[in-house]
Amino acid sequence: MEPKTIKKIGVLTSGGDSPGMNAAIRAAVRAGFYYNLEMYGIYRGYEGLIQNDIKKLDSRYITHVLERGGTFLKSARSAEFRTPEGRSKAYENIKAHGIDALVVIGGDGSLTGAHLFFQEYGIPSIGLPGTIDNDLSGTDSTIGFDTACNTAIEAIDKIRDTATSHDRLFFVEVMGRDAGFIAINAGIGSAAAAILIPEKKMPIDHLVDKLKIRSKAKKSSNIVIVAEGGKSGGAGEIAEKVKKFLPSYDIKVTILGHLQRGGAPSSFDRLLASKLGVAAVEGLLQGKYDVMAGLINNKVVYTPIKKAIIDDKSVDEEDFRIAKILST
Repeated sequence: MEPKTIKKIGVLTSGGDSPGMNAAIRAAVRAGFYYNLEMYGIYRGYEGLIQNDIKKLDSRYITHVLERGGTFLKSARSAEFRTPEGRSKAYENIKAHGIDALVVIGGDGSLTGAHLFFQEYGIPSIGLPGTIDNDLSGTDSTIGFDTACNTAIEAIDKIRDTATSHDRLFFVEVMGRDAGFIAINAGIGSAAAAILIPEKKMPIDHLVDKLKIRSKAKKSSNIVIVAEGGKSGGAGEIAEKVKKFLPSYDIKVTILGHLQRGGAPSSFDRLLASKLGVAAVEGLLQGKYDVMAGLINNKVVYTPIKKAIIDDKSVDEEDFRIAKILST
């Protein structure tokens, strides 16, 4: 497709929020101003696009947002946008505002929406990988992943204090419905006794044997990290199974949940979001449509959205091997 003349760009955040989304919005808007473009904020994601919740942005909107978690544009999941009728309403609102292109910040569902919109109406769009799960290919890290790992490790460090004081076995559940990136990183970073992730199934008897060995070695605390989408079940379910084999253990379960989504973004996520926000605007001006901007080996790359969503991205086997060595 020949590059279109782009004068107005809309920015939206969709799906689950992640630390660094505000930094990405800020970078895209500032880049737009640099290139003399009009920038529009679309509130509440695709739902706001349907409901015409769209405002022209100026510098006031992006002052002191770099350091804030969440997204000032707010986010929502839109069942209506999944329908042709919903996307038709959204398109009419885009036309009414004269918006020429979109920057969509979110996970696989959000990027899928941008892809459909481009396929059906030809609206140029670039996606930015805004998800703590780190499950999109085409980028080494997604916006918010580093902060989520830091938050998880900080919480686990605190849990270890009480685990050590009472000789307790803790099962800590972290986010990662289909991908174990947070679990493996938090597990290595917090010296976990074992890590259970969706990509690999660990039989309960293997986990029990591992815990018995650590007990004989007189380890003062045991913390098992469980990704919420683990093949062996959630933290609560696994704890119940282990209790049957180790009835004498004082077992506790902590689910970190949405704690991992909040907080000020780390310096890494601020830098990543800033680079990708600028890359999104510059990519659109260069005629790069229906792609996701990512960072690989510290270089900006543009990956077709369909490929970024479909291609499997799983935990590095080397990380898993290192975790196994360090937990013995």
